[in-house]
Amino acid sequence: MDKYHQSQQLLTQLENILQHHHYWETITPEPQALASTEPFAIDTLDCHQWLQWIFIPKLHYLIVQRLPLPTQFAISPYVEEAMNNQEGIIDIVAIVREIDQLFKY
Repeated sequence: MDKYHQSQQLLTQLENILQHHHYWETITPEPQALASTEPFAIDTLDCHQWLQWIFIPKLHYLIVQRLPLPTQFAISPYVEEAMNNQEGIIDIVAIVREIDQLFKY
């Protein structure tokens, strides 16, 4: 299985986990919240919102368009810190760590 398919599978798992733990939202945040220039949109979005409204769609776009995928990034430290002690953190971080591993090189 190539990296594009692996990426899509992990994104689907992340989406499912966010839904399972009731973090998936049906109302899009305000445009200015999505336009944040801060890392992880930390000034305007909660971590789960950033995952849903920015991270997943951007990575999905790269996959569908077969554009170069990112390398050498790690979002799990942020997710662990931002969602510390919240419901489902273990499941969410497990998937995010798999995504980090996939894009390690």
